[in-house]
Amino acid sequence: MARFTRIDVALQMKRTGMVPVFYHADIEVCKKVLKACYQGGARVFEFTNRGDFAHEVFVELAKFAAKETPEMILGIGSVVDAGTASLYIQSGANFVVSPILSQEMAQVCNRRKIAWSPGCGSLTEISYAEELGAEVVKIFPAMQVGGPTFVKAIKGPSPWTSIMPTGGVEPSHDNLKAWFDAGVHCVGMGSKLFVKKSDGTFDYDALQSKVKETLELIQTLTKG
Repeated sequence: MARFTRIDVALQMKRTGMVPVFYHADIEVCKKVLKACYQGGARVFEFTNRGDFAHEVFVELAKFAAKETPEMILGIGSVVDAGTASLYIQSGANFVVSPILSQEMAQVCNRRKIAWSPGCGSLTEISYAEELGAEVVKIFPAMQVGGPTFVKAIKGPSPWTSIMPTGGVEPSHDNLKAWFDAGVHCVGMGSKLFVKKSDGTFDYDALQSKVKETLELIQTLTKG
């Protein structure tokens, strides 16, 4: 059962402005990455359903999050069907993110009052997603769909729309400024955020610092 309401999710996405997006098959790596992001100030985290037995990793990560990072809103991404959405909701997902728009997924999430962010690539899809109950819609792949100029164009006729771009978002001033100037609700950020050492392993201290710096930058951009 979700520990946070769909309203909590939308508000926290807006408040912090960034959702780290991550997958790894090793639960110990996931725990360390989640903790580093938490200590850096992140309060929403998307674990992606991208590998065999990913749901088993997620179950352990959800238990860890409840105990060690109690304010972290942990959700699941890369879900493309209603059955998988149900599996993760039962496993403790606080929100579900998808690269596609699916009515069946919407029904499953709405029935349990779980926040649901479907992937959209046009105003028609965005409008339909909102009709199906999506508070925050994902545009994906964000740069290929049209980047910040696409968001700005959408916000013209649809100023109430809350958009989270994922794909092509970087922790740099110019990149983030373009997205937030266009009017995004928050951004999803993947590989560009997760710092690695020369041997290919994750640098958890550097990740914590990167998350902190990025969140501070976002606060400056949104309040300036």
